[in-house]
Amino acid sequence: MSDFEPRGKPGPACKPGDFIIAATHLDHGHIVGQCEGLLQAGAEIKWVYDSDASRVSAFREKFPQARPARSLEEILEDSAVQLVVAAAVPCEHGPLGCRVMRSGKDYFTDKTPFTTLEQLDQARLTVNETGRKYAVYFNERIHSECSVHAGHLVADGAIGRVVQTLGTGPHRLNAKSRPPWFFDRNKSGGILCDLGSHQVEQFLYFSGARNAGVKFSATRNVAHPDFKKWQDFGECLLSGDNGASGYFRVDWLTPDGLSNWGDGRLTILGTSGYIELRKYVDIATGHGTDHLYIVDEHGENRISCSGKVGFPFFGQLIRDCLERTETAMSQEHIFQAAELSLLAQKASETLKK
Repeated sequence: MSDFEPRGKPGPACKPGDFIIAATHLDHGHIVGQCEGLLQAGAEIKWVYDSDASRVSAFREKFPQARPARSLEEILEDSAVQLVVAAAVPCEHGPLGCRVMRSGKDYFTDKTPFTTLEQLDQARLTVNETGRKYAVYFNERIHSECSVHAGHLVADGAIGRVVQTLGTGPHRLNAKSRPPWFFDRNKSGGILCDLGSHQVEQFLYFSGARNAGVKFSATRNVAHPDFKKWQDFGECLLSGDNGASGYFRVDWLTPDGLSNWGDGRLTILGTSGYIELRKYVDIATGHGTDHLYIVDEHGENRISCSGKVGFPFFGQLIRDCLERTETAMSQEHIFQAAELSLLAQKASETLKK
């Protein structure tokens, strides 16, 4: 085994019955990954609620142990529930989270964290007032084994000090399967706010920057004239407070010939080497997912991380909720990533096209 190889997956973070969750607002398929990650880490799911009964039925096919709740209030009034997991329409993430936290429970939403700066301000206020957690499912890092392993290598100094990150987040549109809110800028938040929030979070995490400035951002509709106010392409340049820089590009332009939904990649440049992550596909090789390439002064290595690393975030989140710690992801990190993606989106829309 080389010094770069994964060293095993984490076990359950708690005993059966120690951590109870409930799922609500099943508007996005991310809810499955959110719940699967928590259950694999030892959580138990008690309730599920959505105003659409068909969504509840589909959810219970995967999680039959979840009891259908009659309302969100039934979940919020149940003192046994410690964490509410949600994948609502993006413009509802912030208000729903504040309602959950004011009920005395922690909250775990899919991205994007917020669609307006006002929602972010309200969430910051609510966290301070209640002491509850506003956690976010940045799955492109926390639910990607090669990304998790890259974090270990960077922390160990395998490529020296991080100088720059270069991220790409392409997605396949599948327009006919998308709900109307998906194409509504006021409800989805825009491409840099939505897909870009993943990229901003990864920049902050891998670079170690605590804050950053938006040096450039742009959004366009380059290939979908039927959705006139929608954005299918976005790009952004960030400058961290520690001197690191980050560029990313996100789009809805994945061609039909790709074997999955998007060729998401990240390159991390350090002072003594670099890492490239090929998260979801290693094109034209048949190698599958979760590949990490690392180059340093000693040579070149390709590491297959699939099935070897696991997803420690979920167990850490459980322990953080139980012990009121911040090991999975700090609240300030979450809010900083959200703020930068919102500022990038806002700046992109003030540019003259």
